[in-house]
Amino acid sequence: MRILGKKIILKVKKKNIGNKKLCREIDKLITDLEKFNHREKNIDDVREDADCVHSDGFYFFDINVHRILIMIEFDDDGEATIVWAGTHQEYQATFKNNKASIEKWLRKFNYIE
Repeated sequence: MRILGKKIILKVKKKNIGNKKLCREIDKLITDLEKFNHREKNIDDVREDADCVHSDGFYFFDINVHRILIMIEFDDDGEATIVWAGTHQEYQATFKNNKASIEKWLRKFNYIE
């Protein structure tokens, strides 16, 4: 699977370069997504931490002390787009820990109609 917006998650990694566990988890997420084939499996079969937050294919993943929002678009080639990354505190401030706020944010940034 091709990953778009990887710079968002790599910025988190660079900012936390001393946190070896977080860096390993980010690398593992990237590897899991690159190997993922949506025709063979569901993302939650590959990643136990996958939490579907919108029916258009938006998932949160718990990565050590961070939550990464990833929009997974399934086209002929397979594609995952990373649209947001932040700490649990940033997640709670931005998304208020509920799906209605997540949907509002997705609409605001034109990820959904």
